[in-house]
Amino acid sequence: MSVSLTPAAARHVQKSLSKRGSGLGLRLAVKTSGCNGFAYGLEFVDATNPDDTCFEHHGVKVIVDPRSLSMLDGTELDFVREGLNEGFKFNNPNAKANCGCGESFTV
Repeated sequence: MSVSLTPAAARHVQKSLSKRGSGLGLRLAVKTSGCNGFAYGLEFVDATNPDDTCFEHHGVKVIVDPRSLSMLDGTELDFVREGLNEGFKFNNPNAKANCGCGESFTV
């Protein structure tokens, strides 16, 4: 099982952690929500749980809880700028459908 970050996403997370002044990495999770049933959750992590799985890419740790891992396996997190908008883009091979906002999905 694997979750990865592109270099652009890793730079953005490193920059945000630096501004924040602390943190081990970024937690990527799935929660029940959104127009398609599931939504991605992102938050900075100061401590991990014993059952978390950690992945490290480009010097940044991505922490995933066991419930979310099966739905996120193979996901690549990117950070993109499109015109005046910027944000994370989830390239999840498990998603069968995505909503227009790109943050909720169906598996």
